[in-house]
Amino acid sequence: MFAGYAALVALFSGPGQDRGWALWAVAGYTAALLLSRRRGGRPAALLASAAGAVAAPLIWLAWRAPPTPDAAVVARSAVLLVQHGTPYLPAGHLVSVIAYDPYLPAMSVFGLPGALGLAGVAGDPRIWLALVTTAAFVLAFRVAGRPDAVGWGVFAVASPVLAFPLAVGVTDPPVLALLCLALALLSQPPAGRAGGRRVWLAALALGGACAMKATAWPALPVITAMLAVRYGARTAGRSAAAAVLAALGAGAVLAPAAVAHPAVLVQNTVLFPLGLTQVRTPAASPLPGHMLATLGPDGRLAAIALLAAAAVAVAASLLIRPPAGPAAAAIRLALALALLFTLSPATRFGYFTYPIGLLGWLVIVRTGLRRPVAAAGPARTAGSARGEPAEPVSVPAGPVA
Repeated sequence: MFAGYAALVALFSGPGQDRGWALWAVAGYTAALLLSRRRGGRPAALLASAAGAVAAPLIWLAWRAPPTPDAAVVARSAVLLVQHGTPYLPAGHLVSVIAYDPYLPAMSVFGLPGALGLAGVAGDPRIWLALVTTAAFVLAFRVAGRPDAVGWGVFAVASPVLAFPLAVGVTDPPVLALLCLALALLSQPPAGRAGGRRVWLAALALGGACAMKATAWPALPVITAMLAVRYGARTAGRSAAAAVLAALGAGAVLAPAAVAHPAVLVQNTVLFPLGLTQVRTPAASPLPGHMLATLGPDGRLAAIALLAAAAVAVAASLLIRPPAGPAAAAIRLALALALLFTLSPATRFGYFTYPIGLLGWLVIVRTGLRRPVAAAGPARTAGSARGEPAEPVSVPAGPVA
């Protein structure tokens, strides 16, 4: 399946970095297929897919091709941060698409090695995006109790869902990895001091994702609603506050000048992604929200109104029937993000990395998330107070037959 997808990308993409990734990936996935059919060949197949779909195209494109717009924005934001204390250009310099920085301040961290003098491929933001994503997924699988967490982490990163965007410098994979890490930390029994410690660590992981990109913020109400079911409203509120403070604190540390002049921050990270600036975002996949926005100013306002209505509907669903555990939260978040991306006036198919990745994560760790243990305290009483069974909590699962 992976090789077939890469072959289609190679066939239908024009000349450029997308096709460059696809050609490497076809070779890597095909080699993995052949190796996996040999006795004891699965480790070699895993390495072949990771080398062909991630490492080789990433290094080749970083060395031979000009940086993609995403990577160029991250690299420039880090330089601006080091020199001026803000990753954003002044309003008077926002005269082209590449001048805007739609990311939140923490995303500039991936460009700091290059901004601080690390030259060549080693300073390319794509290398650091891939390393952090891989490390976060390995940690997430380990926390979730999956055997061979390193293998599963490499498999996740080597899949086209993550390998393709990582090779071309798209910034969503580390955000997705941190969201999965937060869900993994909450997948264990909510009892004792260890359970409370995992809640605060999950809040920090969620806050880190929210400090990088606005696409992570919908996870905040979903996870907060789930925590209210498992731990009670007070703990859920404190966890949400910790996540928000972590995100805002990271922004204040990494962009003090932007905090002092929030208008530029709003123009880059809110108005530009919504297509409300003079220079329009190039995100324009033919989805309903964008098609409606192309009808003119009234169509754009209608698309924004539909997007707001969808957000209200998601919030109402969290109040009426909140997710009872991390598995239900992952599904609810995937559905919510898919709905919001579909109705956004400025969107691209690549954003569906989030819902696909969340559902893929859930499939891999499903035994760890669904193996029930006896639970006591707020987790069970919160669900039973509404007459709903609380979602089974978990213990680390053993190998799947």
